[in-house]
Amino acid sequence: MNDGILSQEEIDALLKGSSTETKTVNHMDIELSDFEKDAIGEIGNISMGTAATTLSTLMQKKVSITTPDVSLITGEQIQDEYPMPYVIIEVNYTEGISGSNVLIVKEEDACIIANLMMGGTGQIENSSLGELELSAVGEAMNQMMGSAATSLSSMFNRRIEIAPPRVTVMHLGKEKLSFPSNHQELVKINFKMEIEDLVNSQIMQIIPMEAARNMIDILIGSTVNEPAVEVSVPPGQTKVTPSAATSFGEQAPAAPPDNRSSESTLGVKKDAQYVVKPAQFAPLRETEPAAGHQNINLIMDVPLDITVELGRTSKSIKEILELHPGAIIQLDKLAGEPVDMLVNGKLIAKGEVVVIDESYGIRITAILNPTDRMNQLQ
Repeated sequence: MNDGILSQEEIDALLKGSSTETKTVNHMDIELSDFEKDAIGEIGNISMGTAATTLSTLMQKKVSITTPDVSLITGEQIQDEYPMPYVIIEVNYTEGISGSNVLIVKEEDACIIANLMMGGTGQIENSSLGELELSAVGEAMNQMMGSAATSLSSMFNRRIEIAPPRVTVMHLGKEKLSFPSNHQELVKINFKMEIEDLVNSQIMQIIPMEAARNMIDILIGSTVNEPAVEVSVPPGQTKVTPSAATSFGEQAPAAPPDNRSSESTLGVKKDAQYVVKPAQFAPLRETEPAAGHQNINLIMDVPLDITVELGRTSKSIKEILELHPGAIIQLDKLAGEPVDMLVNGKLIAKGEVVVIDESYGIRITAILNPTDRMNQLQ
């Protein structure tokens, strides 16, 4: 600067600085409320909890994926904060939810998972992933995210399907995560991941803001942006405040009973305020139960899947990969032992295999009694 006059270089530098600052402000304009963060954390907690159970079954090790921490992040911040190789699992939803998400696992943790999937002890000497190890990790993640999608289906009350996850090793300091569209704002969910005494680390889930808000809308509908309802009650009675927890299926805590009355207290006023007042209940009367056949007729045409199970066994990923035409797999049933007949996956009867006009069939030899069948269906 000379005599208070800016040079062209200084003007250019100031303009660049102003542009960068404006860009940063624009990114911070889009935020998640605490309620939305809680909703996303609850979705992640339930889906990853189911995924952990599946992974535990596959590896025969206790797996825990808990403590979701939700925050906002950009692609540039990911490159700055995690400048090292990670295993990237890209998951695209094909039905029920629009969008995609990415799981990020440390390469060393992925090597331990691959080793356990291939029948090893989890003790590794080098933390690099070859093609075989990547295939094992891919199978583990496919099973995990498949079970997570099943959990989301139950939570959202709709069918949710995913495409097979794509597993790659990426140096996040040099490469940028890519999504189907140009997403600048991303939601990061950090989970604590433990695999017995082998892994005590973290696993990250990255979701585009658009996909995250889509999940929130499906889960809680229009209640996300509704203002909190203030509750007013007459003196001497209990104040009950609606909370966000009830959106996830939890019951609000019961109000303590009033010492002056043993009656329950409920009531709603139309001006968005709840007024507690004594409830009126009709007297209880004994009634004859309706005949069972009148109700069961309503579901007589519901189709059920029947499966006949010859036997089962379990194999490691390594053993599965070594299978070849002509290989023999020994099952857990003895020759001549009755086979199991399952209806919608539940054991109902046992029988013996017969041949009917060149097709296999089953002759039922034993049926579970009604009590046992009810226990199977629960």
